[in-house]
Amino acid sequence: MQVRGIRGAITIEEDDKSRVLAATQELLSAMQAANDFLPEDIASILFTVTSDIRSAFPAEAARLMGWNCVPLLCFQEIEVPGSIPRCIRVLIHINTTKAQGDIKHTYLGEARALRRDLAD
Repeated sequence: MQVRGIRGAITIEEDDKSRVLAATQELLSAMQAANDFLPEDIASILFTVTSDIRSAFPAEAARLMGWNCVPLLCFQEIEVPGSIPRCIRVLIHINTTKAQGDIKHTYLGEARALRRDLAD
């Protein structure tokens, strides 16, 4: 079994706790559905947010989904001129037998612009 990383990102319209949590849950659910893993398969999750998101920790959304034993950590994304505002990024490390090329990364909303080559 290997540890593989799954990348994802989503944007929100405004910095509001309910929007941060709902968008993060939407993203995590989409990542889970695309890659068919269980919470028990997750080694850890790293979240980053742009500096214009301050109302909530996106990790709280994972806890609300019942992912209570998963190690979670939140960071602030570096500020780069012209970057996408109000963006939540996620890196999920899972234990899996899948090949790296079989991992499906998920980019939703305006975050599709981050990786047009991977966005659906």
